[in-house]
Amino acid sequence: MINKTKIGFSTKCIHVGNDIDKETGAIRRPITMANSYRLPEDSSELNWSDPNQLIYTRTTSANQIYLQEKLASLEGGEDCVVLSSGVSALAGVFFTFLNQDAHIICSNVSYIAVYRLLNEYFPEKYGIETSLVDTSNLDEIKKALRPNTKLIHIETPGNPTTRISDIAEISKIAKSVGALLSVDSTFASPFLQQPLSLGADLVIHSLTKYINGHGDSMGGAVIGKKELIDKIKSQAMVNIGGVISPFNAWLIMRGVVTLNLRMKQHSENGLKVAQFLEEYPSVEFVAYPGLKSHPQHEIAKKQMTMFSGVMSFGLKADVDTHNKFVNSLELIVPAVSIGHDESLIVYTGPNDERNHFYPPEFKNGHLRFSVGLEDAEDIIADLKQAFKKCSL
Repeated sequence: MINKTKIGFSTKCIHVGNDIDKETGAIRRPITMANSYRLPEDSSELNWSDPNQLIYTRTTSANQIYLQEKLASLEGGEDCVVLSSGVSALAGVFFTFLNQDAHIICSNVSYIAVYRLLNEYFPEKYGIETSLVDTSNLDEIKKALRPNTKLIHIETPGNPTTRISDIAEISKIAKSVGALLSVDSTFASPFLQQPLSLGADLVIHSLTKYINGHGDSMGGAVIGKKELIDKIKSQAMVNIGGVISPFNAWLIMRGVVTLNLRMKQHSENGLKVAQFLEEYPSVEFVAYPGLKSHPQHEIAKKQMTMFSGVMSFGLKADVDTHNKFVNSLELIVPAVSIGHDESLIVYTGPNDERNHFYPPEFKNGHLRFSVGLEDAEDIIADLKQAFKKCSL
């Protein structure tokens, strides 16, 4: 009998969590759009909030269980909890493991919802202490440590700076004070980066992005040791209600099948486009971990297999010209999110509330670019024609 823990990544993408449907013989598990499941004959001692038993979809659903099995396998974790969005997964980690007397260290440039949760809401509502630091700088992390530090949370590659934080070294720092290390690995996906194998306690993904990969569903996941994941399931899923819908779980399950193929194409395209932009005279800067000019390029090479498809860049131009450039693109779509099949771009001006944490080159605004699965030559041609329209 084949041991599904020993099979390769590509094979896991296809087979783990999937099986023959016993009722119909379908070779792909169906969507189970039920909010309730038949109870056992004796339910007198049933745990009504058991997140691992099919009772009620707020506690878990069949499609959720299948997806959790697949994602845990891909990250090499003992267990996984899937939630309704990436933010729900992040908030679930913070809610579960931070108490009123806790201190957290977090990447100072991170997803905007994380910034608000840890810089505003949690301190104001619960008195939780937060230190926002450049987690690519190990000395800053060490200086920020306190006796009550319970969690270090890093985003690598970071959004939108693409900063790389050294997971293995930060894990050592966290362990030295008995803190947990959580890693948002959304920009990398499990195919390009394996935080748990580098010493992280929890790895977090917005499933909405690369893991789904088709721009048509939302979800979030946390993977790690079973004892940690059980706490998140109980506290942040069952009793807060951030559960994923069966339909979204099924869509994401479908998307994962091609994750390895898509990430190769995203990464190959990303490197070609980043190299083109870096050489273009009207481009002020390009932040992409695959470029030798990236400040943490060597760390990225150490902990990533390829460099994904997300980059940020700026033009030698004013705000109006940046906006004109974006609106002159024909294949590349002006829209938020990353990891879609189509290329996406968004311009963030100099009024971003996190601007004081950005590297100097970002201060006048930046373009975050999620390079899609189109032919790289067509993406570059679209950039060229937009540059020409803007006289750049």
